[in-house]
Amino acid sequence: MNAHYFKHQLQFIRPSGTSRGILTTKDSWFIVLEHEEKRGIGECSLLKGLSIDAVPHFEQELKKLCDSINNQTTLPNLTAWPSIRMGYEMALLDLSKETPYLLFPSEFTEGKSPIPINGLVWMGSFDYMKSQIKSLLERGFDCIKLKIGALDFKKELQLLKQVRNEFKAQEITLRVDANGAFSPKNALEKLKQLSDYDLHSIEQPIAVNQWDIMSKLCEQSPVPIALDEELIGCFSEEKQQGLLDTIKPDYLIIKPSLLGGFQASDQWIALAKKNGIGWWITSALESNIGLNAIAQWTFKIEAMGHQGLGTGSLFKNNISSPLKINFGCLWNDNLIPWEKFY
Repeated sequence: MNAHYFKHQLQFIRPSGTSRGILTTKDSWFIVLEHEEKRGIGECSLLKGLSIDAVPHFEQELKKLCDSINNQTTLPNLTAWPSIRMGYEMALLDLSKETPYLLFPSEFTEGKSPIPINGLVWMGSFDYMKSQIKSLLERGFDCIKLKIGALDFKKELQLLKQVRNEFKAQEITLRVDANGAFSPKNALEKLKQLSDYDLHSIEQPIAVNQWDIMSKLCEQSPVPIALDEELIGCFSEEKQQGLLDTIKPDYLIIKPSLLGGFQASDQWIALAKKNGIGWWITSALESNIGLNAIAQWTFKIEAMGHQGLGTGSLFKNNISSPLKINFGCLWNDNLIPWEKFY
């Protein structure tokens, strides 16, 4: 088996605001495995400021893996390199299949069943966020996720109020993601104000590594709390169980590219089920290569409810694929061919 890698820079259709600034581009690396006449491709998706392996010597580690494969030597320890673990696992799965990109055959890949997803509202000006909400509602989404923390909090409450004035919780599910923007001092008060709008949940209200404070918030919050960034870098089952025992969250957000791949994500899901904690799957701004693999796996594991898999349409130079979004669901349309990418 031979291995090599290459880099692809994805360009956003329009600048997207996050708690870490304005994104205009996003880099992904791709591992290609070749054996005889077959090829497999896997995506290593990095998010600066979030992925623990988004470091200057990332590419050196990726090269080390490919050199080890080509030279048939012991593979490097990839525990601290979750995106590389994800890309390598994806490439191996793709290589093992008869049909390219068909990693987990199912009714989803046959185009018979879709995956319900939430519509994502990026942070920005009040008018920008309002226009995104309007567009998502017009396109048939019945679950909307707003990233909050960029505007004045009163304006963010005003946005939520406008949605709730028009749509009740039975009609539109509302999720919010604070990305750790609240301070421990004001978090509970903000959660109480948010509870007026019948929210499904809030992701990561305060910054990571404040387990005791987060535990108290989960105990007292009138809005169910989901952990997201808190899971990143927590690899051992013992530490994972310790985190859940201490914080006792309502939900976990599973992002395979940030957690170390499908097997690593399966471990978190098994613990969530064991501890009676809800969960759903979210992509991490992968290209359609990675999104396709994550979507197929998501359907295979029978994830319930709305998933966070609608990010493929954010890019103007994404790899053309059978993935498409219709009426708030992600579909696989096999009449649409894959773009020849490598």
